[in-house]
Amino acid sequence: MSQNDYRNELFTGYNSGLKEKARKLRKKMTPEESHLWYDFLKSYPVRIYRQRSIDYFIADFYCSEAKLIIEIDGNQHYTEDGKTQDDVRTEILERYGLEVIRFTNDDIKYRFKNVCDEIDKVIKERK
Repeated sequence: MSQNDYRNELFTGYNSGLKEKARKLRKKMTPEESHLWYDFLKSYPVRIYRQRSIDYFIADFYCSEAKLIIEIDGNQHYTEDGKTQDDVRTEILERYGLEVIRFTNDDIKYRFKNVCDEIDKVIKERK
């Protein structure tokens, strides 16, 4: 195993420089993020982190065991700029071997059980 392979295997992309910003975001979660956290992810049997800094980004939710990022997207993600930024962000995060799954605010509001089932399925597949 080369030095780069070893580094990539161990490096999670955690960015301690964003620690304070992530802490503030945890205190100001959107209603949809709060719903998903308190009504499903917080008690999920596999550890999931809220507002986890990875590289230069802060993921809404992160499961290190499954190398999974869960994003809840509001309206700003559906503009041309928002879509482009999300694509770049996803590409960078995938370089760490992470999978990014996205749900809309409406998914959380109106299809909550389906969202939970999908997250559960993906985590089990990736563990």
